[in-house]
Amino acid sequence: MAKRDYYEILGVEKGASEADIKKAYRRVAMKHHPDRNPDDRNAEEKFKEASEAYEVLSDPEKRAAYDQFGHEGLDAAGGFGGGGAGGFGSFSDIFGDVFGDIFGGGRRGGPMRGADLRYPLEVDLEDAVRGMTAKIRVPTMVHCGECDGSGAKPGSRPVTCNTCGGMGQVRMQQGFLQVQQTCPHCRGRGTVIADPCNKCHGQGRVEEAKTLSVKVPAGVDTGDRIRLSGEGEAGPAGGPPGDLYVEIGVREHEIFQRDGRNLYCEVPISIVDAALGGELEVPTLEGRVKLKIPPETQTGRLFRLRGKGVVGVRGGPAGDLLCRVIVETPVNLSARQKELLRELEGDLEGDRHSPRKTSWFEGVKKFFDGFSL
Repeated sequence: MAKRDYYEILGVEKGASEADIKKAYRRVAMKHHPDRNPDDRNAEEKFKEASEAYEVLSDPEKRAAYDQFGHEGLDAAGGFGGGGAGGFGSFSDIFGDVFGDIFGGGRRGGPMRGADLRYPLEVDLEDAVRGMTAKIRVPTMVHCGECDGSGAKPGSRPVTCNTCGGMGQVRMQQGFLQVQQTCPHCRGRGTVIADPCNKCHGQGRVEEAKTLSVKVPAGVDTGDRIRLSGEGEAGPAGGPPGDLYVEIGVREHEIFQRDGRNLYCEVPISIVDAALGGELEVPTLEGRVKLKIPPETQTGRLFRLRGKGVVGVRGGPAGDLLCRVIVETPVNLSARQKELLRELEGDLEGDRHSPRKTSWFEGVKKFFDGFSL
C-alpha cells in the first residue's frame, strides 16, 4: 500500500519550519498515543505514522532527500531510521526531544540554583520621594565555608551517582511512552556524598544572616521591587545563588497622601478666610509655600500647586500637590461670640448669602410635594 505524504500526516505545508513541524508532531502524537487510546489499533498506527514522518522531516538530510525523491529517496538512503518502513529506530530519542519539557526530559544533573528571597522594606514618604540607602539584615542560606559548598568533608568530594550515572534522572518505560523522573538516590544532583562535611552535614549550605546595603531610587512607591542579583539563597551542592527582591512599602504620612505622581492634603481654614479670602502657608516636601484663598471659598474646594508632587522612579515631570480646603467651624465660643454670630446670621438671611442652602431646601420641598395627593 502506498505511503501517505509525511507533510499531510503532520498537517503542515511543505515549507514549514522546524519549529512548526515539531509543534505539529506533538499535537498528533499526543492525540493518537496508545496510552490515551488503549486497544485502538487505528490510533496506534497513526501514532507510528506520525513518528515516522517526524523522524524524516526533523532531519535536514532525510528531509532534503524526501523533498526531492519522495519515499523512494528514503528507501535508497537506507529507509526510516535504519529499521525499514514502519520501524521505530531512534523513536525514544525523538519522543524525548519533543516532549522533554512536559515529561521532564533533558539532563538535570549538576548544581541547582538557589531560591529567590523576598524582603519587605518600609520607608517614609520623604525617603521614597528623594531616594535613600538602607541597611537590611537578611537571614539566608550561604555556601558552607568548611567544604566550599560541596557538602563533602574536606579532602574528599562527591562521587557520581550509580543509579542515574550522573544524569540526575532515571527513565521509566510505560508502553510506547518513555518518562524521565528525578533520580530518587541523588535527588537530581547526579552525585552523592559518601563522606559528608561535619559543619553542614552534606548540605553544602549553612544558615546565616547577612547585612546588605540597598539603594532605594527616588520616586519609588508601595509595591515596587528592587532586585539584588545573587543575594538570594545559595544553591545546594555548590549551585549558584538566587536573587533577593526587596519589596517597598511606604508608611502612611501625617499630612500627605500619594496617588502616583500627585500628592494630596487637607488644609483647614476659618470661616472668615473662607468668606473674605486670605493667604495661608501650606507645607510641601520642599518647604512652605503661600496659598491664596479667594473670597467665598466653599469647603472641599481643590487648589492645585503645580510641580509640587513627586517625580516618578522612571523620571519625567513632577506631579502636583492638590490641597483640599476644609472650612472649620469655631468651637469653645464665649457668650459674646455666640451673640455676635446670631446677629450675623440675622443679617445674612436671604438667598444672596446662602445660594446652595436655599436651592437645597427648594429641592427638598419639591421632593415632598411629589408625595402630595
